[in-house]
Order: sequence, then structure tokens, then C-alpha cells
Amino acid sequence: MVMVFGEITTKATVDYEKIVRDTCRNIGFISDDVGLDADRCKVLVNIEQQSPDIAQGVHGHFTKRPEDIGAGDQGIMFGYATDETPELMPLSHVLATNDEIAADLKEHVIKPVIPEKYLDEKTIFHLNPSGRFVIGGPHGDAGLTGRKIIIDTYGGWGAHGGGAFSGKDPTKVDRSGAYIARQAAKSIIASGLARRCIVQISYAIGVPEPLSVFVDSYGTGKIPDKEILKIVKENFDFRPGMISINLDLKKGGNRFIKTAAYGHFGREDADFTWEVVKPLKFDKASA
Repeated sequence: MVMVFGEITTKATVDYEKIVRDTCRNIGFISDDVGLDADRCKVLVNIEQQSPDIAQGVHGHFTKRPEDIGAGDQGIMFGYATDETPELMPLSHVLATNDEIAADLKEHVIKPVIPEKYLDEKTIFHLNPSGRFVIGGPHGDAGLTGRKIIIDTYGGWGAHGGGAFSGKDPTKVDRSGAYIARQAAKSIIASGLARRCIVQISYAIGVPEPLSVFVDSYGTGKIPDKEILKIVKENFDFRPGMISINLDLKKGGNRFIKTAAYGHFGREDADFTWEVVKPLKFDKASA
């Protein structure tokens, strides 16, 4: 069974069941043998109208200008960057998500231990440290959007405000705020202002401007953090409506489908506009 719950404000007509079945099929859930049959599974949809209290506070029932759109919820969002890797992501995270690790495991761990005569091109490797694990996927566990928020971000580095990204539109600053904070942090590192930094933003529901913006360079800053913060505020607009415009978050297409696996950050993809380094305008002589 696949259950789709939530609240939404839209003028569009959406065939939720078709989207669910097509997505399951594309993932590879095509029979009960693999955990779920996209064509036969039950799909339960309970999408309701967004709370009018939230709607009027956030977008005024579509009457507000982009610069006046309020945050869709309260919370704290973080963006992190480091010069450890070309992606400006933590080295440990890059290594853990690198396909070469699996190849190295076979080459340097398995092959030295298992005699060569037992290995050929038809050998299947089952790497499982927990012992028996035959029942998996939807048959073994209940999947839920937003459960793995750390692997979606920086692998435990930096910080996380606790709000998941997937399933949320740009008015929800859990997503858009984290995206612009990542771009800000990445731009700080790329500009040479610091070797490592975190950008924190906090919002109140219905309020366009963030309550606070904070920068910590962990002692790696070329100038004081308060000066870096000033540069960040002068170069970035943290209002949700403007984030959506500046990062083109309503472009459509399959961009957000891509973010559903393999993380939201550190990826070279034109759709990941928040990964584009923004040239910062500041007095380089004073920096």
C-alpha cells in the first residue's frame, strides 16, 4: 500500500494515483517479489485543502507579491560548506556516497580473503553485516518521506533544523531556506572568505524576512564572522518568495524527483540551482 497525505493550495488537477504508480514502476517495484507491485498495490490518497489560516498568512490566497510571501512555517535552517572537496562537501560524506567505495571493498577486502577460484564474473556479492536480511523494502519496513534527513544533507556535518525537504513547495522554508543557506555557505567558501562555514537562518510563519541570519566559520575565516555575515546579507535575499525566484524553484520538470535519492547537495546538475556559486560583491581590499 502507498498512502499520500497532506495539505495543498493549487488550481491544478492532479492524478495522484497515476503519479504514485508511475513512480513506483520507475523505481523498480514491478512485482510482489521485489516488495511492491506498482500496478496492483493499493493507493490511498487523502489530500486536503491547505488550512485557510496558513494560506492567508503565507501567500494571502495568491494575492501577495513574491517579496511579501511569508514563511510557510517556523523553524531554523542550515547551510554548510567546506573546502575539503571540489563539491565543497564534507570529505567523509563524499566518500560514503561514492560508487568507487563498493569497487574498492571488493578489490581490497573481499578478493584478498576469498580464493580466486571461487570468484568469477557471475559471482554475486551480498554485503550484509547484520546476518539474515531477506525481507526488505516495503515488505520489511514502512517507508516515510523525510525520515533520512542527515544523509539528504551533509552526512552529520554542520547542523540540521529537523525539517525534511521532500514533499514541500518553496514557501516551506524547511526546503527553500536550506537551499539558499547552502548557496550562501558555498559562495563564502568559493570566494575565499573562509575554509569552512555554516549559515543559519530562522523564520516565523507568515513573516517574509528571517528573524535572524548567523554565520560561523569555525575559526577559518579570513575576516571576522560578523563581517562575513554583513557580506551575506548584502548579497542574498532570504525572503521565501524571492528565494523561489532567484533559485527558479518553480521551474517544474523532474528536478525534485532527482532530489528524492542521493541527496540534495554536492551534485553537479543544472537543476540544482542552489549549488551554483554566487559571485559575492564586497570590498576585497578589506578582506
